[in-house]
Amino acid sequence: MNPKHIKIGAMSAALLGLGVSGNALAWNLKEAAAPYKGTTVNIVGLERPSYKAAQKLTPEFEKETGIHVNWTIFPYESTLKAETLNFVSHSNQYDAILSDVVWPVTFSGAGWVLPVKHFLDNPKLKNPNIDIGDFFPVWTSAFTVHNKLFGLPFDSYAGLLYYNKDMLKKAGFDGPPTTWQQLLQYDKKLTDKSKGEYGYILQSAHNETQTADAFARFLWPWGGKFLDVKTHKVMVNSPDSIKGIEFRRKLVKMMPAGIVSYDHPQVVQALVQGKAAMITEWSAFYTSLKNSPIGDKLGIAVEPAGPKRSASAFGGFAYMISSQVPTKQQNAAWLFVQWLTSKEMAKPLIQNGAVVARKSSDTDPAIQSQYPYLKPMVKTWEHASIPDWRPQIQCYPQFSNIVSDDGSRMEQKQLPVKKSLDQMAQKLSSYMKSSHCWKTANNPEKYMSHYKNMN
Repeated sequence: MNPKHIKIGAMSAALLGLGVSGNALAWNLKEAAAPYKGTTVNIVGLERPSYKAAQKLTPEFEKETGIHVNWTIFPYESTLKAETLNFVSHSNQYDAILSDVVWPVTFSGAGWVLPVKHFLDNPKLKNPNIDIGDFFPVWTSAFTVHNKLFGLPFDSYAGLLYYNKDMLKKAGFDGPPTTWQQLLQYDKKLTDKSKGEYGYILQSAHNETQTADAFARFLWPWGGKFLDVKTHKVMVNSPDSIKGIEFRRKLVKMMPAGIVSYDHPQVVQALVQGKAAMITEWSAFYTSLKNSPIGDKLGIAVEPAGPKRSASAFGGFAYMISSQVPTKQQNAAWLFVQWLTSKEMAKPLIQNGAVVARKSSDTDPAIQSQYPYLKPMVKTWEHASIPDWRPQIQCYPQFSNIVSDDGSRMEQKQLPVKKSLDQMAQKLSSYMKSSHCWKTANNPEKYMSHYKNMN
């Protein structure tokens, strides 16, 4: 064979191995965006580091495409209401909306958003290097409903254990705890309420934080869960769930009084100020913690494992395209979302404080050496994340209110665990039945194997 042909063949094989085809080499963003030059797209964002990074980098997209991007920033607590009102009123204020991991069934079930396939089927809009398989499977699973992917992951979190290395060392510990039972032993030795020092503090505010952080964190590791979607049964009072919440009781006894008023900022500050030796918090807090006075003492690890499994807090978002806006707006918004969540933008986003779910960047040794939260975050997403961490149901807001109300009372007033969980289960069961919510329940974990096999 002609050596020249061998070289060409080897190069072609290499390109195919990287997911690069002839079409990929021909497609470019500027040409794809040409029909939409001068268009303004409206994008929803949050008051969080990932969106500050996105806004900082947005001018690069605008310069390349001629498409103007208008950001509307909300506090998290207002986002679902604002987006729902936008759809119900057909106001068409937003072209790309943000979905929390518990909202996909709401947006897709109402027909308010388009499946990703709608755009991937259009060769003029699809970047051949989009590589859906490069997203961690837990993330694409989380935004899949009825076998259809509805969003591209952005601002993706894992629950991590942050700790003060000096405080642990002073107490005689060589490293962080690896199990919750071990953390309890650390907690007993590190807590001195007379000095206002605590081994571990759990964010437990009477809102979504109670449901997603303070309550869910003590279900899954013990083998418990919120729902059994197949049997239509509420599981918060199962024997495993009871054991987990009973363990939480032991930890709460060593925490500050009024723990149900502690939200994320208060817990993070407790660590920064040396009042807490350990906290379990989202990966998004790494940048602010690293740049705080505790920076040089900051340790990061995966969350402790429970007696039944390793299961860390799971939460984050994806961008979806509105089905209600004109086609021109949809396509221009898609080009922006595809660009923002691309493999090429992942590293710049990380360097500017964002948290992304791209395997190619999060597992890059050079990037990991700069950002030590990436290794435990990747390990968590690969081995200890559950896309069903909070139920995916259209009636989730009221479901969460019930969990938060009862969970906060149990934590604050030290009410009997089993009796309280039985009452919570009864309330949730009645609500699920009366609201016909079982019909909308999604089980995203069943899609994990599909996305794991994509590459």
